[in-house]
Amino acid sequence: MLVRYNPWNEMNAITRQLDSLFQDFQAPTFRTPAAELHETDEAVHLKLELPGVEASYVDIEVSENAVKVVAERKAETKTDENGKVRSEFYYGKFQRVISLRARIQNTAVTTEYKDGILNLTLPKSETEKNKVVKVNLGEISA
Repeated sequence: MLVRYNPWNEMNAITRQLDSLFQDFQAPTFRTPAAELHETDEAVHLKLELPGVEASYVDIEVSENAVKVVAERKAETKTDENGKVRSEFYYGKFQRVISLRARIQNTAVTTEYKDGILNLTLPKSETEKNKVVKVNLGEISA
């Protein structure tokens, strides 16, 4: 069987692939919430950025050594007079799991959610607090 080669078919295919690639760059993509960790002797403080997410759509699970946050930004349905919407916002569910270096008391976690910023105070377990022990050398004999 003889097949006739047409270079324009390949050029059209490449053009379609490039157009698709550039559309993907402009389309909203999955966004992992930015996080900030600060550790003190008593607790680990975790701050997560969740702009545009209502508190009722945030789910937090805390274990002894990790925090899992699942959130969802609901789409706002707004259209112009032609019925078309162009948006670069990401809508939908996303999650973040953050491992913690210290063991924490997951039953004593406190939260605050204000202006799209989630603050978690994760108190360290007693064994973590007492991990560092000061040792007295006493008198040094010469």
